[in-house]
Amino acid sequence: MSLIDALPSSTFSRRSWRPNVVLLCLSGTMLAAAWLLSLVSVAPNRIVNGTSYGILAAIGWPGAVLVSLLFIGIAFFAAVPSTRHYLAILGIIVLTLLLMPFGLMVAGHWLVDPSLPQARLGVGAAYWTVLFVLLLCLVELRLRLGLSRWWTTLLLVGIGFAWWGCAALWLDSLALVQEFQARKAQFYQAVGQHIVLVSTAVGVSVVLGMLLAMLMRRYQRLQKVAFALLNFLQTIPSLALFGLLLAPLAWLAEHVPVLAALGVSGIGNAPALIALIAYSLLPMVRNTYIALEEVSAETLEAAKAMGMRNGQRFWQVRFPLALPVLLEGVRITAVQAVGLTAVAALIGAGGLGTFIFQGLGQAAMDMVLLGALPILILALIVDAGLGALAEALRPGGQE
Repeated sequence: MSLIDALPSSTFSRRSWRPNVVLLCLSGTMLAAAWLLSLVSVAPNRIVNGTSYGILAAIGWPGAVLVSLLFIGIAFFAAVPSTRHYLAILGIIVLTLLLMPFGLMVAGHWLVDPSLPQARLGVGAAYWTVLFVLLLCLVELRLRLGLSRWWTTLLLVGIGFAWWGCAALWLDSLALVQEFQARKAQFYQAVGQHIVLVSTAVGVSVVLGMLLAMLMRRYQRLQKVAFALLNFLQTIPSLALFGLLLAPLAWLAEHVPVLAALGVSGIGNAPALIALIAYSLLPMVRNTYIALEEVSAETLEAAKAMGMRNGQRFWQVRFPLALPVLLEGVRITAVQAVGLTAVAALIGAGGLGTFIFQGLGQAAMDMVLLGALPILILALIVDAGLGALAEALRPGGQE
């Protein structure tokens, strides 16, 4: 199925001639950022601060004109919005995203001295600003064109693979690539630790959340007490919760040999998982409870009239109808856990947060990005994937 076939027919109706103010403002922001902020920086080594360069010094007049025309093109089509113009803007955005690594290659070729093997190319504020605003443009286009999450997810994954290939083949001078090459084994280990921590915490919170939500439906008095306790846990800062868990877990590890043999201690995975599960329970319980309660009584009465028993009505009627909202709870929980797991590095649980805090301690922002960017990518993948699944399972959703 083509992209146009995937669009709802309503998007092809005649639109008003009022300009899209959002896209006009975003295109103007990108144009101003490209010309007013530094595009890249060059440092002779990892210790010395880099020298910033603007768009003309980095990619020359031809590149600067091309970038400006792309942003002006977005503004031109946004001034007279229509389905075809939105598709043209989508093409411009995809082209710009694909050209961004080549801009870094050109800047590295012109600015990095090949006689300095430790020289490194840093990404400037203009680059990050344009990237962020382009993603905002994609969000606006997704709403205007009615695209499903699957299309946007596949599009971003394809662009990500293209960037990865460019970085691996031609961007050896990029500071972020050099940090990755120096810590490749540690990076893959940290990614694995991060995913394991998030998966375990979310899996346990899903099971506990569903059990607690069903108990709250059966025993109404439990509802206020449970929600009050879960809301209270959300108010505790993550670092404070890790500190509160340190002493009791250390005591248990010392006095209960079985727990010590299982790896329970005041630092490491045990307090990290307990804290992550505690923070994940509220969105999971709340969405599960609401999802189960919002199933219409008429539907359940019809199922009862057909001769279904209580268990059959729950698993064959109530649970499938509640599943899309329940998955929204899983999505919120998983995205929150992906970000919160970074803090777990402070108590020795590992994960990508290790690079963030090491980089902050060494004033090495590229090492911070080595940990922060994968966390952002993981959060986007989880959000898009679970959101698309919930959208597909919702009655009348995308197929």
